[in-house]
Amino acid sequence: MEDILIIAVIVLILGLAAWYVYKSKKSGKKCIGCPDSGSCSGSCAGCSGCGCGGTK
Repeated sequence: MEDILIIAVIVLILGLAAWYVYKSKKSGKKCIGCPDSGSCSGSCAGCSGCGCGGTK
């Protein structure tokens, strides 16, 4: 019984993470980890190393 509960919690966490990534990408964010990615055009000055294409 404990194994089923642990597996259910892991599946729930992975499902919520996948939903968050899907929702973020659908809203136009270029890089989910970057706080400026919602307004980043790929060449912003504040995105250092986040992968959205900008340099600091």
